[in-house]
Amino acid sequence: MLYQKLARPVLFRTGGGDAEKAHESTLRWLTRLSAQRQARNALIKINQLNAPVTVCGIPFPNPIGLAAGMDKNGVATGAWPALGFGFAEIGTVTAQPQPGNPKPRMFRMRRSEGIVNRMGFNNNGAQALAAQLTSAPAVNCPLGISIGKSKAVPLEGAIEDYLVSLRFLYPFADYIAINVSSPNTPGLRQLQDAGALRALLGALRIEGARLAAGRPARPLMVKIAPDLTEPAMAELLEVCLETGVAGVIATNTTLGRDGVDPSDDAIATEPGGMSGRPLTQISREIVRFVHRETNGALPIIGSGGIMTADDAQAMFDAGASLVQLYSGLVYNGPGLVRSSVRRYRSSARKGARTPQSS
Repeated sequence: MLYQKLARPVLFRTGGGDAEKAHESTLRWLTRLSAQRQARNALIKINQLNAPVTVCGIPFPNPIGLAAGMDKNGVATGAWPALGFGFAEIGTVTAQPQPGNPKPRMFRMRRSEGIVNRMGFNNNGAQALAAQLTSAPAVNCPLGISIGKSKAVPLEGAIEDYLVSLRFLYPFADYIAINVSSPNTPGLRQLQDAGALRALLGALRIEGARLAAGRPARPLMVKIAPDLTEPAMAELLEVCLETGVAGVIATNTTLGRDGVDPSDDAIATEPGGMSGRPLTQISREIVRFVHRETNGALPIIGSGGIMTADDAQAMFDAGASLVQLYSGLVYNGPGLVRSSVRRYRSSARKGARTPQSS
């Protein structure tokens, strides 16, 4: 409650109310924390609650993670476990550095507890991220890296573009997230079509095996859109199973505007993907569908609209092995991480369904 009453009003006024400026200000503070070893380690001892789970062969100190988009350039990797996260996913990063879409490009829907963004994969590029991670402090949790297609690269060049990012970033990732579902890069979602996805994932798996040099390859996780029809999603999942993908992340932001409070209708007309509370039920139902459609064969990272500890637990109950926060962190603060871990542990003690290990 302190965050909502004290910190959030200040944060939401930062930069004259511009959501992206507030994001940048917060990230600068977290970057400084990341570099302060003693303060960082002290906070990790306090905040990173223990609820271990192993997914895709990776041991996680707890199953609550940071979603991609918050730390695109990996500048605050040491701060995320200090906030209590059991893992963090950085990016989405592209092979080519790119500025993203014109500003303003991020908007809050306050009454709806939602965010609309059309960032467009603004990032410094895969090579710059590799250099950043080379000198970054040790991370006290697994690190996922989300890779996407450079805007300037046509779809027919997408495979090599993803491979460039994979080669630069492979040594630094515990898992690689394949983002083919952002609505803010023209044509990107076409890579979710069965033929294109099969070719992309096949190439990434072959290159991952080569880079592993005889050791176990880094797991590949495919991030899917919430706007697919069930037949299209079933086809996508079949490709994932055929190509030996380790799991899926469900979901990315939505182009839909269901569940928006009427007071936020003006913001809802802004182009871009929507996240936050309006996505809660949609993402949960997709997690349930993926779990049912694959008979639990694909581990799922549940992402989208997790605003409370009960939302996180509902994702686990729907079939998620891990969950990620973004908008929930913006609206409800880092206390949401700890409360979600506590809720998970409480359910585990009561014998409720817990994240699957695989």
